[in-house]
Amino acid sequence: MTPGQTSRVRRSSFGTGCVPIRAKIRRMSRFVTIRRGWFLRGSHDGQAAERPVRQIWVDAFQLAIHPVTRSEYARFLAKTAHPRPREWDNPAFGQPDQPAVGVSWHDARAYCAWRSEKDSAVRLPTEAEWERAARGGPDGRRYPWGDDVPEWVPNGGHGPLAGPWRVTLGRPNGFGLYGIAANIHEWCSNWHDREFYAQSPTVNPAGPEMGTRRASRGGAWRHAVTINRTAARSSLDPTFRYTDYGFRLARDYYSDGATPRTPAATPRGPRVPHSDAAGRALSRARVFLRERHAWARP
Repeated sequence: MTPGQTSRVRRSSFGTGCVPIRAKIRRMSRFVTIRRGWFLRGSHDGQAAERPVRQIWVDAFQLAIHPVTRSEYARFLAKTAHPRPREWDNPAFGQPDQPAVGVSWHDARAYCAWRSEKDSAVRLPTEAEWERAARGGPDGRRYPWGDDVPEWVPNGGHGPLAGPWRVTLGRPNGFGLYGIAANIHEWCSNWHDREFYAQSPTVNPAGPEMGTRRASRGGAWRHAVTINRTAARSSLDPTFRYTDYGFRLARDYYSDGATPRTPAATPRGPRVPHSDAAGRALSRARVFLRERHAWARP
């Protein structure tokens, strides 16, 4: 497929919920900038490890719009002597634009080191960065796209499926990210601790200093439900290679030596999206005020 070519995702065996959706693919490792700011981390509806719910500041960073694909990972394997992922030859994981799966946390880190030698430095996101990005801007929503499972998720979000779907399926969230919180678990950089939120710093939390399991986020194609809540936490031994585990690349936004801005002393309240009716009312109010201001001019 040539750069800029438009690809149509065909209806597959993953279920009747899969509809044809166009997606432009220039290169799989395109990044979007996640703006700096406060966000409401955690959930009152989930497990105890997701509490307390509090405002967290994250500096601006960049995140890949898709997880690392099999095609990208195959180039890494071809150029290095790195061991192949679990079930690499399984046809269920064989499409070039499916996410690379069966990789351990150490495998993901090795890929990041290899890519950093060839291009700008890349890494795994922290758990806080991942949740900030997955929320897409507004706080308080269950999934990256709203409170309901999106219509494009195969089989209505019910699994297990025959394998992971292509990374280009669906529509992006508010930050331009595809498939985040669904399809595969995505490795994060930090250690996992169920009690970490209770003593976590509020500015750029990087996770516990030590642990036995690495943090991960997102749903998985082989689970009974293939999409997970944005705030839901998970973890795994960093040496395990599960076929529903992959990863997404992050990189620092201030790679040129610029200094990140100091966060505001007081976080803003949660950015909860307006309902359609409330949004229309606010639009009418803005128009009225603009017109009133115009008539009041001398």
